[in-house]
Amino acid sequence: MLQSNGKSQRKSVNTSIDSRLIEEAKALGINMSRAAEQGIAKAISAEKTRRWQEENKAALESSNEYVKRNGLPLAKYRLF
Repeated sequence: MLQSNGKSQRKSVNTSIDSRLIEEAKALGINMSRAAEQGIAKAISAEKTRRWQEENKAALESSNEYVKRNGLPLAKYRLF
């Protein structure tokens, strides 16, 4: 996940959030900007992972098929 290094530039944005969530976050003392950043960073990470898996799907399937047919390379050297 993306980490803030303290040097990143902050930018104001307008967004719409369910009013019940805003009320509850305020009541709990949650910093909504930070919570939103964390949620967006998590969504970015998940989407990057999904795209990487999709882009590399054929290679992953090929590798898995090789292992099914031939076993793990260097398996005889494993100590467990």
